[in-house]
Amino acid sequence: MKYLIIFLLILQIETVFSQRINQTGSWYMYFYTHEFNESNWGIQGDVQYRNWNILGDLEQLLIRSGVTYKPKDANIKFTAGIAHVSTGDLGPSNDINTEFRFYQEALFPQKIGNRVYLNHRFRYEQRFVEDQEFRTRYRYNIFVNIPINGKEINNGVFYATFYNELFINGEKNIGEEVTVEYFDRNRTYFGIGKVLSENFNTQLGWMNQQGNNFGKGQLQLSIHHKF
Repeated sequence: MKYLIIFLLILQIETVFSQRINQTGSWYMYFYTHEFNESNWGIQGDVQYRNWNILGDLEQLLIRSGVTYKPKDANIKFTAGIAHVSTGDLGPSNDINTEFRFYQEALFPQKIGNRVYLNHRFRYEQRFVEDQEFRTRYRYNIFVNIPINGKEINNGVFYATFYNELFINGEKNIGEEVTVEYFDRNRTYFGIGKVLSENFNTQLGWMNQQGNNFGKGQLQLSIHHKF
């Protein structure tokens, strides 16, 4: 854990020396999960409307859904799913680039002490991007939630939330003599959440996204729904 924290700090220091897009963006997101009664199976997914600015200049529209499986007596959840992504250009252009992807992931929780809740997510993606060759990508995300006005994250509790996600490309050649680096991007997020009910919570926060040649800040508003 100590070396992971040092690595994440180094990634953030690198953002100071990279080109930044001097425009605050915004992501509006809805996440859902459902577990079928008396079954290890379920579904989960999300819809994300991402803007280059606060509203109106489309960055991405992402629609994703998957089937989940939790083995009996095992503290882990597996997901296999599909996603469709529409990506727009920065500025007045209305051009749209589309992507279809499959993904598989493993998510397992961890608790440190009495108040620190962690989730580790490993995701593998198979990407079919318009005008590019077939691509793959590896992702690791660590989520941290800490209750503020209680010892557990339950109804009525505010909590501090953090995540850091690392993206690694599986290939450098993406077609037509165009190449990318193996390091794709890194995202770091800080926010505040509140549990509204047994089935709903919401978060508001700030995310910094850093690629090889760009950096950008994003406001994030999300709703998390369990039904």
